[in-house]
Amino acid sequence: MAKRRPTPLRTSGEDVAASKRAPQTPQTESAAFRLAFADDEFLTSEDTRGIRFQLEYLKTEFRLRERGINSTVVLFGGARIPEPGKDAWAARNDVQRANLLAASRYYDEARHFAQLASATSKSLDCKDYVVVTGGGPGVMEAGNRGAADVGAPSIGLNIVLPHEQAPNPYVTPELSFNFHYFATRKIHFLMRAKAVAVFPGGFGTLDEFFETLTLIQTGRMDRVPLLLFGAEFWGKVINFEALAEAGTIAPTDPDLFTIVDTAEEGWDVVRQFYNLPVVDEVLRGD
Repeated sequence: MAKRRPTPLRTSGEDVAASKRAPQTPQTESAAFRLAFADDEFLTSEDTRGIRFQLEYLKTEFRLRERGINSTVVLFGGARIPEPGKDAWAARNDVQRANLLAASRYYDEARHFAQLASATSKSLDCKDYVVVTGGGPGVMEAGNRGAADVGAPSIGLNIVLPHEQAPNPYVTPELSFNFHYFATRKIHFLMRAKAVAVFPGGFGTLDEFFETLTLIQTGRMDRVPLLLFGAEFWGKVINFEALAEAGTIAPTDPDLFTIVDTAEEGWDVVRQFYNLPVVDEVLRGD
C-alpha cells in the first residue's frame, strides 16, 4: 500500500499495537472494548456486510491503482480442463475423462492467447492489456502461465470456496487477491476489461459469460471484444439461434460476441478492434 502521509496524529496501527499491551482486566478482555476496525467478530457480523463489500472493493482497487494498471484482458474458463499430457483429475467416469482430455487443447489456446495479450502489455509498460483470471487451475492457470511465459505480470482474482482452491503458481504474488463475495470479484473482472475471452467451462464460466453479455447488451458496459473459444463446444451447450427464433433475444444480439477457435483468431479480433500494432511473434509452448 502507498505510504501514509506524515501526520501529527497517531495512526490506527499504533493504537492496535497499544491496545494489545493493555493490562488484562474484565473490561479490556470484553468484546465491547476492542477497537472496531480490529474486531474480527464485529467486522464479520451480519450488520457490517456493507462495510465488507466496500473493503473487498477498495483493497483490490488500491493495489491495482498502485501498480498503474489501466486496463485488462480477462480470461474465463473451466478449472477442470487439464494441461495437455496431464490427467483429467476431476473426471467422474471414462466419458468425462475422455472429453476433458480432448478439451485440454483449450489450455494451450488460453496460454497462447495470454502470451499474445501480455506481449502487447509489455510493449505498453505492463499498464494496459494485463491478463486477469480467476486465479485457479485449468484455463485460469493457462492464462497466468501465458503471461509468465513472456515475463509479464498477471492478476488472479481467487474466491474462497467450500473445497480449497489455492492460487495457481503463475499469478504475480503482489496481484493475487482473494474474495468472499462473487459480486465484488465480478466488478474487478470487468471494470478495466478491454477484452473478455471465454473458454469452455461449467456453471461459473457460463455465469461470467452471461453477466458480461447482459451488461453489454443493456448498455451498462461499453462494447468490448467478447470472444467465445470453441465453436463446437458452444454450439452444443447454448442454442443462440433458438433464443433469437423464440424472440427472447434480438436477432442481432449474437453479434455482441465472436466465436473463435484459436488464440491467433481471438487476438486478431482484439488487435483490429483497438488498432493495435502487431508485436513480435510469440511462440507457442515452452
